[in-house]
Amino acid sequence: MLDSTVVNQTQEVLDSLNDALAQGDVERAAALFATDSYWRDLVAVSWNLKTVEGPAGVADLLSHQLAHTRPGNFTIQPGEVPAEEGGVVTAWITFETATGRGWGLMRLRDGKIWTLLTALQELKGFEEPRGTRRPMGAEHGARKDRSSWKERREAEQAELGITTQPYALIVGGGQGGIALGARLRQMGVPAIVLDKHDRPGDQWRSRYKSLCLHDPIWYDHLPYIKFPDNWPVFTPKDKVGDWLEMYTKVMEINYWSRSEVTRASFDEASGTWTVEVNRDGTRITLHPTQLVLATGMSGKPNMPRFPGMERFKGTIQHSSQHKGPDEWAGKKAVVIGSNNSAHDICAALWEGGADVTMVQRSSTHIVRSDSLMEIGLGALYSEQALANGITTEKADMIFASLPYKIMHEFQIPLYDKMRERDAEFYAGLEKAGFDLDWGDDGSGLFLKYLRRGSGYYIDVGASQLIIDGEVKLAKGGIDHFEEDAVVLTDGTRLPADLVVLATGFGSMNGWAADLISQEVADKVGKVWGLGSDTTKDPGPWEGEQRNMWKPTQQENLWFMGGNLHQSRHYSLYLALQLKARMEGLDTPVYGLQEVHHLS
Repeated sequence: MLDSTVVNQTQEVLDSLNDALAQGDVERAAALFATDSYWRDLVAVSWNLKTVEGPAGVADLLSHQLAHTRPGNFTIQPGEVPAEEGGVVTAWITFETATGRGWGLMRLRDGKIWTLLTALQELKGFEEPRGTRRPMGAEHGARKDRSSWKERREAEQAELGITTQPYALIVGGGQGGIALGARLRQMGVPAIVLDKHDRPGDQWRSRYKSLCLHDPIWYDHLPYIKFPDNWPVFTPKDKVGDWLEMYTKVMEINYWSRSEVTRASFDEASGTWTVEVNRDGTRITLHPTQLVLATGMSGKPNMPRFPGMERFKGTIQHSSQHKGPDEWAGKKAVVIGSNNSAHDICAALWEGGADVTMVQRSSTHIVRSDSLMEIGLGALYSEQALANGITTEKADMIFASLPYKIMHEFQIPLYDKMRERDAEFYAGLEKAGFDLDWGDDGSGLFLKYLRRGSGYYIDVGASQLIIDGEVKLAKGGIDHFEEDAVVLTDGTRLPADLVVLATGFGSMNGWAADLISQEVADKVGKVWGLGSDTTKDPGPWEGEQRNMWKPTQQENLWFMGGNLHQSRHYSLYLALQLKARMEGLDTPVYGLQEVHHLS
């Protein structure tokens, strides 16, 4: 039965908000928000990715943006009914701004707005050709000298970057670059995706052969085309590669393979970049207006140097260089690191007949895959979620609607359940000497990922090998290498034919330093992290992923990356920002990311 009281209460708040905004009454609009409230805006009002806190934060946002972006017409989304649970009313909403339309999610507590998510979905007058606006494809009738779709496509590919310039240049053709390329293609933004590999998807094909997605398939769709319903829950790496290659072709992305940027510089006078590209041995100079570094969270290997490495007679590889266990049967392998890649590689080497030792240098958060799927993701990303009406798009918005400032409060109880459910498993790891953690505040995997992008393993079997002693465990720092061994700081000597450095990857702004200049990298600052003042995520608090998918201190320079879920969801907001600028729309940015520390 429809609870008219909840509907009326929701509508009253929206009506009051609309009236205050229409009258330009910033203080009255801000007064609708609770003292401990949060407004997360994805491009719609702020032309940024920004979260403001409390009535004062709302007032500051509106005082800067209201006259420019003119948000209003907030209403309950058609077909959706607000729901009340535990004293919190949740309502799906739609709204408009001067230049666009959006939707979002609002939560009310004690009659006031507790959380508000506003996300721009389209620009007025520049709607994507989807649904009823889809292209005809065929031109019926007869006309002389008519070109076919194939001929037009070939002409575009021959001209873009040669006789005509792309508006946007995307450096990096993994899932992030491909997702953004697809969005820009649909929005009519001329763009080129550059990648050094031979084919789209080779970023995945080139990794160790046992690699697969640890996230379930419902979490990993790309924009526009979802994986078919017979796709495996956990996708093997080569299958991911094939999907990305297919997707790139079907979505008509202008993708230059075997292409590397050798140098890039920005001309403030013209507002364009000069980008030198080695395209399969041919030097080409491009002049895009917007430059996007989509080089990935796992793009720049962190290669530590230890004394004596040059004397080691075996093989030293970074995890990104490791191809698999085939040539290491009967050999001794030492894997330095204890996160996802380290566990995967140790398990594969053990299966291939190697004698394997993992070196744990710091504690690791481990969560079992089935527990994560059921407790951590099941409500949003699963077959059951779909059966409950939670589409991928809804799931993305629900997840995005939880402000990072309080997300840990929602995550801690879930990980407490996992810890209780798998108590015997964790006891076994601790007995084996493995150092476990649950994040600085017990909030587990997702917050670790958002804060630092490292420090965890989703267990798909390797942990049991450690519990059983099949994969040996050593702990401590690396002191030096000898000709045939790794020696730890406590003097432990680990004989080795192979050493794999599963030591992670550096900040994406390292690519800005390499491709543009250290000056620009320093100007932008650290990429990733929330400023949570937890391990490897020093403050001050930012409240959003630093420098990701949004304007940076370097004009016309953007960063695109993250897992498949983030590539799917946030590619929309970055694409809308680029499209708006291409069309000359007014895009006053609120709260441009400050530089707090460099990395």
